[in-house]
Amino acid sequence: MTALQYTAASYSHTGMVRQINEDACLELTAEGLWAVADGMGGHAAGDYVSSLTVDSLRHLPTAYDLDARTQALRDSLAQVNCAVRAETLRRGVRLMGSTVVVLSVQGDRGVALWAGDSRLYRLRGGRLQRLTHDHSYVQELQDSGLLSETEAREHPRGNIITRAIGVQERLELQSVELHIERNDTYLLCSDGLTRTAEDDEIAGVLGHPDPYQVVRSLVHLGLTRGAPDNITAIVIKAGTGR
Repeated sequence: MTALQYTAASYSHTGMVRQINEDACLELTAEGLWAVADGMGGHAAGDYVSSLTVDSLRHLPTAYDLDARTQALRDSLAQVNCAVRAETLRRGVRLMGSTVVVLSVQGDRGVALWAGDSRLYRLRGGRLQRLTHDHSYVQELQDSGLLSETEAREHPRGNIITRAIGVQERLELQSVELHIERNDTYLLCSDGLTRTAEDDEIAGVLGHPDPYQVVRSLVHLGLTRGAPDNITAIVIKAGTGR
């Protein structure tokens, strides 16, 4: 079988309201590693945590097999969690934190890790599927049948995250293992995109073959809706070499 080859692109925008971009992203396509982090806590806090998060992953050794790398990712994010909690105490602030979603691949295997409401989607055969489950107050309401997805997008407490780096003493990461197929497209994004675009709109854009054009179009879609939050997107396409 011909080995899978990956192409990817990322784009992050401050949006139309915020003064600073508290999102950060990591695009290491040659190493099969991508991540999005969405900081919380305001200027000099949220952006610090999101940048610290992706930088910790950037410097991980690349010679691991997928299982060993997954453990290394977990260990690195746990260390960031401890560092953020210590820095929060040192600064004497109420909250410093960040959501995170990571996709790591090796051949046709993948592992996603996440905490918070930054998401991972997959487009396969024209069908969009969300592969992550939000750790948020409104998601819990949805799970209980008390809130629709449309209502959740507009809920006044939509910013309450139940898991994130820096929020709890012990970081709880959820994970899912993936079998990757040729022509799959994956999207990692912050909630600045998912709060402004519907799933069918996202699916329509993800079908374009050029990842760079896709991320630009997704962010532009959010901007046309007023983009009250930062918007970050990474698009990865799995194909085969010639």
